[in-house]
Amino acid sequence: MTKIGELSVSRETIDKLEHYADALRKWNPKINLVSKSTIDDLWARHFVDSAQVWQFANEQGDVWADLGSGGGFPGLVVAIIAAELREDLSLTLVESDQRKSAFLRSVARETSTAVTIISRRIEELPTLQADVISARAVADLDTLLSLSHRHLAPQGLMLFPKGENWRKELTEAQSKWRFDYEVAKSKTNEKSVILRISGVCRA
Repeated sequence: MTKIGELSVSRETIDKLEHYADALRKWNPKINLVSKSTIDDLWARHFVDSAQVWQFANEQGDVWADLGSGGGFPGLVVAIIAAELREDLSLTLVESDQRKSAFLRSVARETSTAVTIISRRIEELPTLQADVISARAVADLDTLLSLSHRHLAPQGLMLFPKGENWRKELTEAQSKWRFDYEVAKSKTNEKSVILRISGVCRA
């Protein structure tokens, strides 16, 4: 066994993630999957950061939806990890950009990762009834809740990585929404957190 961050996985899973990283470096100049400034620190900034989202889910539920997946963080990383650790977990990635969706499909195919990729806007989708919803660098918390709350199963959990302005976003969202939340400190950035949100309804 080896590790991605604090998570123990097999060498095969690490090989798949390294193939993913290589593919991202090749595709990124053409379709801007991640910020160019983060390429040199790709593993920590994107892969380890996504793996910790998986850990904070605590194996909840059977259906996981990642909204606005972009380059696949955290959703495709979660799918590759789940192929080893939770084969019964159903993963759906939602990404409206056709070129980014093509990248996600390419990596999923090349790593033999079972995942559903939907190339539509979040607002257009029928309810996904997901037990876990994740979204990284998509929108502020109020907007995220507006986009995602109807896709969450009744006892579902939202996992949203947030940067140093998370307190302001949280306060603004609480003026429009009611929800329970926990704040988990990020293991990859001391100024960042992962918000674990449940029981969402409009205020």
